[in-house]
Amino acid sequence: MTYVLTLISSSNSAAITDEIKDKYSTIVNASSIKWLSTNVAVDIYFDDSINDDVINQLKEEAFDYAIQKVATREKKLLLADMDSTIIECECIDELADFLGIKDKVSHITEAAMRGEIDFKDALRERVALLEGLKIEDLETVFNQRVKLTKGAEILVKTMNENGANTVLVSGGFTYFTGRVSEITGFQVNRANLLLHDDGALTGEVGEPIVDSDTKINSLKEFQQRDGLENHQTIAVGDGANDIPMLVGAGLGVGYYPHPIAGEAADVSITHGDLTALLYIQGYSKDQFII
Repeated sequence: MTYVLTLISSSNSAAITDEIKDKYSTIVNASSIKWLSTNVAVDIYFDDSINDDVINQLKEEAFDYAIQKVATREKKLLLADMDSTIIECECIDELADFLGIKDKVSHITEAAMRGEIDFKDALRERVALLEGLKIEDLETVFNQRVKLTKGAEILVKTMNENGANTVLVSGGFTYFTGRVSEITGFQVNRANLLLHDDGALTGEVGEPIVDSDTKINSLKEFQQRDGLENHQTIAVGDGANDIPMLVGAGLGVGYYPHPIAGEAADVSITHGDLTALLYIQGYSKDQFII
């Protein structure tokens, strides 16, 4: 059986030197090598298993890595978290900051992402603090504070172009997932509904709440709908709420994850951007849809 070790660095640092490439090619007794992007990402093909000493060595490097079976690396379903994954911020924290109450909200968000408190209770508590925020202010926050994570648009558009289904499932809010999906190309988006009356938030969130169960159930739903094998699915996220889908997908990717999510993920990206998910599947840079 043929395996592939993919080494991926930040495009800003281009840390995969020829020395690094040659070092790991020798260690795994490579059968072939392919640059996916010169000095940024490389595939090293081999036939034997990698021992723990090599894994520990890879963990200490200034780049990311993935080890997979070659035959099952291409994915046809992407399920993605939004906040701090597809976008750089946590929307609820930015809404709170707009109101001048970020200090009352951000520590709850952080605790929820670490898995220390119940997600649903934490969401209700934080949304209650947003009561009175004008709907028009949501647009201001989106326009001024929400920025796509580097590589997000390329990831989604490239997978779409190659016949994959792309699904955004967020514990955040539909106001933002709809707009992010429109920009990036996600084919489906699911999130929580902020209830409002007379142009202002009521401080309540619609039921049922989109949580970790929704994420794993969405993964199963679209996998079954499209008749996919589990190995054809990939999920990406950063927090405790993402763990079930990270574990349930054929490949679970932690994107700059909180420790609890990083431990659950098959692969952690802590140096590269979201195009790493394309390199992991064997796409070269010249195949990216810009």
